[in-house]
Amino acid sequence: MSARDALVVCADAALTFGRGPTAVVAVHGADLSIMPGDRLAVVGPSGSGKSSLLHLLAGLEHPTSGTVTRPGLAGRTDIGLVFQADSLIPALDVAENTALPLALAGRPPAQTRRTVSDALALVGAADLADRLPEEISGGQAQRVAVARVLAQEPRLILADEPTGRLDHATGARVLDALLAVADHTGAALVVTTHDPAVAARLPVRRVMRDGRLLARENTADIADTEDCS
Repeated sequence: MSARDALVVCADAALTFGRGPTAVVAVHGADLSIMPGDRLAVVGPSGSGKSSLLHLLAGLEHPTSGTVTRPGLAGRTDIGLVFQADSLIPALDVAENTALPLALAGRPPAQTRRTVSDALALVGAADLADRLPEEISGGQAQRVAVARVLAQEPRLILADEPTGRLDHATGARVLDALLAVADHTGAALVVTTHDPAVAARLPVRRVMRDGRLLARENTADIADTEDCS
């Protein structure tokens, strides 16, 4: 594949918050290309700039220097986002939360119901369809968030510390669901994490330190992040 096939390309992309002496550089000149089918873990301690980099990839933030282009994506609907924080709408049940992106896109109700049912089944949450977010656990809520991404059928899935608030076993199930969704849809998957065990589940790993995306994997650096969560 060539650069023309890339979903997202960061070229010397930097992100700075604020101005003058109080300015904070969250990302220093990152170079990164995400290709179709990629499975990438961006590893680093809290505050290393992982989330800021993910926001640049998603278009939630614009680079203060350098560029971020998305040659392989038609628009925001091609990007599915999974965050560490709770993202379900409290007033909607699990099925309605999963259906939300489809409803906003104007999908026919019958098609939406089938898609939602299939998505919840794939992540092992079919029995939760009529429950409210307050009636399910944090791990279940994350699996529902993954199902919502699946229903959207994106070309790129960006997951920001999706297991960060979960115990090891629950986090493993959420990661299983993310990988299953990426395999099912053929989407590229980028996961930020401070957990070496999570990073080890993805074939390509990049370390982030002090806002700098290192050129290649360094297993010692990845191991060091275990003490920096």
